[in-house]
Amino acid sequence: MSSTPADLLPADESERLRNLRANEVLPTLIEPVFEEFVALTAQVFSLPISLIAVVEEDDVYYPANHGMPGNDRQARVEALCSTAVQQARAVVYHDLLLETAALTPEAVRAAEENELRFYAGALLHLPNQPPLGTLCIIDRQPRTLSEAEQQLLEQLAALVSQAIAVRVACLGQPALGVEQWETVRAQLQEELRELTALVRYLFTRHGVQVPVPAELLTQVSRRLSDIKALLDEHRCA
Repeated sequence: MSSTPADLLPADESERLRNLRANEVLPTLIEPVFEEFVALTAQVFSLPISLIAVVEEDDVYYPANHGMPGNDRQARVEALCSTAVQQARAVVYHDLLLETAALTPEAVRAAEENELRFYAGALLHLPNQPPLGTLCIIDRQPRTLSEAEQQLLEQLAALVSQAIAVRVACLGQPALGVEQWETVRAQLQEELRELTALVRYLFTRHGVQVPVPAELLTQVSRRLSDIKALLDEHRCA
């Protein structure tokens, strides 16, 4: 029986957990390519922390982690990501010391203990299924998040979701699925590394600005669209 308070659970919790486990999402996300996603996300927003979070029955797991070493698992009642899954939408807390109304006392305390002040999380989900977790960005000081920045975070989360779906589909193929996924993974990993290097170069040249300039967001968004096209070609269907 779950120890998570009922008010943290979405209405479709049973279906959500069933899909999460049937598709073996946690083992999928342990692959190094998803570390490339969080490294890129942190670089794009010039933030120290980015995580992929999977919200299980009573715990939240962080299989891809940039900037919080050792933070692999957290009680669901303490996790900021839980609110996004409960509300079934992206969430942003510009200052966690001031925006506590939607958080449990345990989450407020955990944020204080970890010295976290800013959090934004966009939902991850497989096609036509309830949310499985979030792609999130975190800072240790308050921060604004422009509408354009939030749109890019959601674009990144959609790309992570698509990569998960492609891997699940490929490994579900009895014949050449593993080989197909390895081909996709290698190409995807190379593209993500190149984009991370480009963003790093642009910030070095032009300096870090908050919010991130629209021109840079546009460049990143175009490259992400190219990566989406790559995944579209490899549905493993």
